[in-house]
Amino acid sequence: MWEVVKLIPTKEEWYAALSERHGEEIQKNFESATIAVCGLGGLGSNIAFALARAGIGKLILIDFDSVDITNLHRQQYKANQIGMSKTEALKENLWEIAPYVAIETHKVRISENNAEELLKKADIICEAFDDAECKAMLVNLVLERMPEKYLVAASGMAGFGSANTIQTRRLSKRFYLCGDGTSDVQSEGSLVASRVMLCAAHQAHTVLRILTEQFEA
Repeated sequence: MWEVVKLIPTKEEWYAALSERHGEEIQKNFESATIAVCGLGGLGSNIAFALARAGIGKLILIDFDSVDITNLHRQQYKANQIGMSKTEALKENLWEIAPYVAIETHKVRISENNAEELLKKADIICEAFDDAECKAMLVNLVLERMPEKYLVAASGMAGFGSANTIQTRRLSKRFYLCGDGTSDVQSEGSLVASRVMLCAAHQAHTVLRILTEQFEA
């Protein structure tokens, strides 16, 4: 029997295809960008997938947790990755779809003590936590201590509410907030893949718009 050999595109072929789709100047901006994704759950794993597919040059992935069966209905992991650290599992999955993206991983709980060191190389920071206190900590820290950074955060994507209520708002020059601004899992009782992915897509698209200097009003 003949053995089927699967070949992936060369790096030159990969970026030529992206440049044809996005335009060479825009693609160069994407390739030179470093984006940090803080939290690799339903938001963060989907943000990372969208950015890797767009040809972002480097992703910094931060999460202390491991893949659980309860993650699989909305997060970009596989059943055979249960028990793996989310950082390593997501890196593995990203390299399957975007083999030339540079990935830096940190299996650690981000805090006021380590955030600046972890995020110092990022051009844009994506807040993608489930916990409200962690969200507030990171947003406040970046706004106060790292005002030169762009921050794209999320608030409200739980339940079966209308997809049309997920929005992106520019709250200040470098701070964007995506979501419906109200729903949470405690009040709605559920997190649904489609709605979480909508919010994650808003966050990823905001990153790409910032890199192309297309800013929200």
